[in-house]
Amino acid sequence: MPDDAAAVGLPEGAFEGRQAFHAHLRAALDAAAAQDWREIVLSDPDFLDWPLGERATVEALQAWSAAGRSLVLLAQRFDVFAREHARFVHWRRMWSHIVDARACHGPGLPQVPSAIWTPGWFLHRIDVEHGRGVCGRAPEGRRALRERIDECLRHARPAFPASTLGL
Repeated sequence: MPDDAAAVGLPEGAFEGRQAFHAHLRAALDAAAAQDWREIVLSDPDFLDWPLGERATVEALQAWSAAGRSLVLLAQRFDVFAREHARFVHWRRMWSHIVDARACHGPGLPQVPSAIWTPGWFLHRIDVEHGRGVCGRAPEGRRALRERIDECLRHARPAFPASTLGL
């Protein structure tokens, strides 16, 4: 990631609280479009308290979306999306070709982390209940988080289809 990451408002260090988490997610999505990030991973057990249904979030994703981009969604379950994130569900239908949604759930499987991962920046909510976590550009932090995500992805199956086909 270029050194101008701080200029785009990407936070570094510890954070606490739901509002801080939401602000960091918004800053990350704004940076994704401004810096032409190729890959983003959004990971959470259920995405219940993420602001994915907000107009600003979907607008930021729309600004980022382009051919050659990749968004991976990793969760234990995706059932809250239809109820809580309707705008995101609509955006996901339009951009299904760049979205890979996977579920990792079952006995003995690893716990899905609450995180945002990119090749140049990460956010990891270590204590979801209290909204505490850490974010930044540190390579060791990004690498450790990616290893946790990859372990879940190894056990995951496709989920959250862009559309449901039926008769």
